[in-house]
Amino acid sequence: MAMKRVAASALRAFTSSGDSTSSLVTRHLHASPGSKKIVGVFYDAKEYAAKNPNFLGCTENALGIRQWLESQGHQYIVTSDKEGPYCELEKHIPDLHVLITTPFHPAYVTAERIKKAKNLQLLLTAGIGSDHVDLKAAADAGLTVAEVTGSNVVSVAEDELMRILILVRNFVPGHHQVITGDWNVAGIAYRAYDLEGKTVGTVGAGRIGRLLLQRLKPFNCNLLYHDRLKMDPELENQIGAKFEEDLDKMLPKCDIIVINMPLTEKTRGMFNKDRIAKLKKGVLIVNNARAAIMDTQAVVDGCSSGQIGGYSGDVWNPQPAPKDHPWRYMPNQAMTPHISGTTIDAQIRYAAGVKDMLDKYFKGEDFPPQHYIVKDGELASQYR
Repeated sequence: MAMKRVAASALRAFTSSGDSTSSLVTRHLHASPGSKKIVGVFYDAKEYAAKNPNFLGCTENALGIRQWLESQGHQYIVTSDKEGPYCELEKHIPDLHVLITTPFHPAYVTAERIKKAKNLQLLLTAGIGSDHVDLKAAADAGLTVAEVTGSNVVSVAEDELMRILILVRNFVPGHHQVITGDWNVAGIAYRAYDLEGKTVGTVGAGRIGRLLLQRLKPFNCNLLYHDRLKMDPELENQIGAKFEEDLDKMLPKCDIIVINMPLTEKTRGMFNKDRIAKLKKGVLIVNNARAAIMDTQAVVDGCSSGQIGGYSGDVWNPQPAPKDHPWRYMPNQAMTPHISGTTIDAQIRYAAGVKDMLDKYFKGEDFPPQHYIVKDGELASQYR
């Protein structure tokens, strides 16, 4: 129903014969018959692929859908090679129908790639977050972009809570002492605190932000949130969080800031040098959303000067992060590769979600509404 690129030419041919029933045409095109070429871009697991039968999000296990797709006559190409003009993905751009990728090893779908992909109809994200796609170009081309909404929200919220505790307790230097054979309690304790009583603010209170606030409630924190939408009063009261309409008034109140919003043109570079300078001295920041929401060098400078007391997250710009990325070497950081949303439990959920959407695509059925990021030329509200 959402495959407007092909629909436009077919609709003209159909209506020229005197029948203008467009809904029948678009539904037929959504389920256009015949074999489809589906390309999946995932990270390589190598020797780890066989260690867990539910490790589905890697190239070796390919979401567990290869046999299902090939039994229906479809071609399924899987690769991790996604960068540069001679990469494996680039070879398949001109004739693929569906591209599946993940936020953990994203295939960057630029306007240039979309222009080359003459047969492309559907872009699926195995997980949450589709900013690796040029969404405006996808909308202009009539493509459908969808993701498995809700598939890893628990995974990310739990990871955020872990990172908050890691920063508050100054865990990383203590762990390094164990590895290097040192024992210096003072070197850890001088900046280790309790979470209780601290003010924690989440910038964004969608599915992940709300789950984080719920998990923080037992710690007896002062909970604040900023979002474009205010929570239902009953839920807000249950969680014990206070809505802050003005972001710049909320941020200086926070001992800990958690980023929980999508990357859009409005949020790109939102935490720049000037905004970071207005935060509470020694603020702790957790960002599992998207790295480009932060000004990369401003974060480095903030951690180096002590304006930022600790920074933790699993998102980088670009991904994978190059070996010389400055966040690898800045002080007071607790960074990891992009892992928060790709637990085994999350992989099972987003693999099942991708299979369900592919099945609906083949049958000409709509996806669950919350999964659409681009449909019929329109972007989902959070990306506008």
